[in-house]
Amino acid sequence: MLASAELEAGEGLEKRTSVQIGDPFEEKKLMECCLELLERGLLVSLQDLGAAGLSSSAGEMASKGGVGIDIDVSRVPLRNPDLEPFEVMVSESQERMLAVVEPQRLDQVLAVCERWQTGAAAIGEVTEGGRIRVLDGAEVIGDVPVEALVDGCPLYDLDPNEPAGWMYGNEATLDPSADPGETLLALLASPSVASKRWAFEQYDSVVLSHTVRRPESADAAVLKLDETGGAIAVAIDGNGRRVACDPYRGTVEAVLECAANLACVGAEPLGLTNCLNFGNPEKPQVAWQLDRSVQGLANACSALGVPVVGGNVSLYNETDEGPIYPTPVVGMVGELPDPERAGGIALRDGDAIAIAGPFAPSLAGSELAKLRGDLDAGLPETPATAVQIAITFVRDAVRAGRVTAAHDVSDGGIACALAEMAIASGVGARVDLDELVELRGASGESCLFGEGPGGFLVAGERSEVEALARDAAVLNVDMLMIGKAIGDRLELSAAETEIGLPLDDAAAAWRSLGERMGGGVLT
Repeated sequence: MLASAELEAGEGLEKRTSVQIGDPFEEKKLMECCLELLERGLLVSLQDLGAAGLSSSAGEMASKGGVGIDIDVSRVPLRNPDLEPFEVMVSESQERMLAVVEPQRLDQVLAVCERWQTGAAAIGEVTEGGRIRVLDGAEVIGDVPVEALVDGCPLYDLDPNEPAGWMYGNEATLDPSADPGETLLALLASPSVASKRWAFEQYDSVVLSHTVRRPESADAAVLKLDETGGAIAVAIDGNGRRVACDPYRGTVEAVLECAANLACVGAEPLGLTNCLNFGNPEKPQVAWQLDRSVQGLANACSALGVPVVGGNVSLYNETDEGPIYPTPVVGMVGELPDPERAGGIALRDGDAIAIAGPFAPSLAGSELAKLRGDLDAGLPETPATAVQIAITFVRDAVRAGRVTAAHDVSDGGIACALAEMAIASGVGARVDLDELVELRGASGESCLFGEGPGGFLVAGERSEVEALARDAAVLNVDMLMIGKAIGDRLELSAAETEIGLPLDDAAAAWRSLGERMGGGVLT
């Protein structure tokens, strides 16, 4: 429902039941059950029940097979027995799959489902004639050509139009006169930067003991694969604030950041999925955002050579106050050969710290600009090729064991990234960014809090990091030695801007979100 209609004022609770609450345990059982069915060759075809539920899944499967399908809604297992037939056909589910099975193998399939405690039922038959028929027992209540549901369906005729300026309001929550230390604490406490432990601790992140890098210990989750001796890494990124400033560049940045997060654990991307969250695309400005964002997604994936293997959309996300930030969320999976060398973010006492990549910090579209109420349209140009080279450089360094920590620069800039690395280990940092100020021609404040793609903080033995910097120069990758891990304070300076904070204060701000979320209990 919410993918095709705006949310009117006061309808939040009323329409809450339109969105299914996922059950990760049921979905895990379903996944394992499907894997066994596929491994044993018991299925002809298989598809998930995504948008439009049985209607789209059955239509797509019939179209690809050049056949028809009969579905009897009276045989579909229901949580709510009062659903009308059309509701059964369009209801979406995160824990259901539609399978085509040869009749002589149906009992075997049902037996596997029973062993995995996954409900299953035969709800229809494959037919000839290229039509989808919906039955309620013996009564035919729907009969349409497959083509009408798949290839012959009407298309949106959108009218994209770039807005004249910033579409969203600004609300200042941080006094511009706040000193740099207060600014850093405010950024670390902001929801975009602060620890999300209150949420992820409510799920098991180490189930089956395959987890090599847990949440907050690295830029991507890493899971070892016993079958190969290698590992996979998973990263998810999205930044509606920056996409709102520039839908094309903001989306390119989201894809590049996902690849950068994989690089920081030593993983090379294999594939990407996405969820495109936007307002009402029938409105010209939102249509323009969607069009530019999709183009950015396509171009970034093409440049990285990363296939898009799936995705979905959530549109019409608006209230009477206007649309949400355009928020494409991308998830990327990569592989790394040696899970023992998966990178982390924790500093070690005495580590040398360097900044690598074409990072050109800017306060435009930054979290600090949001806190100050200064957001506006526009982002600096993205040096995509240089970022790709830096991603490969960092990935190779992590895989070779040349650095002990790697962390990409994201929300809140270098200052927040350094704070996160220090908090992860309890070891402080002393850093001087004057060389970066000179190299980029930026202010000290921008170098500490500014954002942009292509920045990597790396740490390790000084001799190794210095050797890595020499290798970077050969590859035309910018890399500056900026400081060391030491003590229990954050001592950061960049030209006229200086920060001196006890690490404990930074950690307290960063960990404060759970309490502000009402104790961190999901309901």
